[in-house]
Amino acid sequence: MTNLSVNVNKIAWLRNARNGDIPNLKQLCEVILGSGSSGITVHPRPDLRHITPKDVKDLATLTNKYSKELNIEGNPFSKKSSTYDGFIELIKIIKPTQCTLVPDMDNQITSDHGWDLTDDTSYLEECIDVIKGLGCRVSLFLDPQINQIEKAKKIGADRVELYTGPYAKAYELDNFNNRVLEDYKRACKRAIELELDVNAGHDLNLKNLKKFLTINEISEVSIGQALISDALIYGLENTIKKYLSLCG
Repeated sequence: MTNLSVNVNKIAWLRNARNGDIPNLKQLCEVILGSGSSGITVHPRPDLRHITPKDVKDLATLTNKYSKELNIEGNPFSKKSSTYDGFIELIKIIKPTQCTLVPDMDNQITSDHGWDLTDDTSYLEECIDVIKGLGCRVSLFLDPQINQIEKAKKIGADRVELYTGPYAKAYELDNFNNRVLEDYKRACKRAIELELDVNAGHDLNLKNLKKFLTINEISEVSIGQALISDALIYGLENTIKKYLSLCG
């Protein structure tokens, strides 16, 4: 069984388009959690384009109420501003179940690559130590490359989250074959050998998720835009159930 964590950034993004409270993020997250999702994922950004620090604090309370997990994604290099706590400071306040560190720039539209851990990782290692000291599980967002996974273990990560954008793109091609999927299988196998749990996320959807999860060792998938888009067609509760059925 692979856990499903629902990324709710797009719900907040739609709400923010009118500077009001519709759709109501907390109310919809109650539906998500009540429908069987294992948790909520948020990726607060310094420009507050969707999830705000207040949202994160509210959702921490809500996930605790449901005894579910809160996964906060973000770049540990993001600094404090007049409207943003700074990523590490926010983690210190919230102490989520899981913290997924991603190498996004502040103005980046979405995550599109994993960390390059062949660079100097000294500050990243310090951040990992701080976050783990708070009692949070740390996952690093990585491309499916063996050398990166091995370095993730060395610098103290508990998990890796494999960036699945290339898999999703390949799946859409008429000539899709298993070569791309084999890269993920090898990466996952090496992570498990190193006693790293494996998460996955980005562009997974109702069409491509089942094939990807033939990799049986995936602990968790984080799905946002596709799931929220599907909810416009099927309804939120029914959409959660569709994804859960694929997670087996």
